[in-house]
Amino acid sequence: MLTLDAPARVAPQLVIALGNPSRGDDALGPLLAERLEALKLRGVEVLTDYQLQIEYALDLRGREAVIFVDASVSGDAPFTLEAIGPQGDRSVTTHALSPQALLGGYRRLTGETPPSARLLAVRGYAFELGAGLSEGASRNLERAFVALVSQLRG
Repeated sequence: MLTLDAPARVAPQLVIALGNPSRGDDALGPLLAERLEALKLRGVEVLTDYQLQIEYALDLRGREAVIFVDASVSGDAPFTLEAIGPQGDRSVTTHALSPQALLGGYRRLTGETPPSARLLAVRGYAFELGAGLSEGASRNLERAFVALVSQLRG
């Protein structure tokens, strides 16, 4: 178990947006993050990356809640928003983790219960390298953004 000093004062809510802006609708996470950051919501920190790494477990310290945002290849349109919890990960690499595996890693590393977590999976349709955002994904982005802001404002 990892022993860490209490974190410096952090925003109670964390949004971790995932995706590759160069792969069409995979940009949904980063685009949502960009719009969210522009609002400058009090008590909300936004992080963006191509994929989750185990190091993000450290960013969970001191948080009340975390929302993971990612594009979905086959989920319901326009999006799904569901509560998630920690799970083990049987993969042989830590180069890409699921949000559930990250929460599980946090629990294993710290011995603490991870913050309340949700996964916002926004439906995408086209993920080709070099493609722009599809029309359908653009519509889904708008609806998901409204839902995300509503969740964060409580």
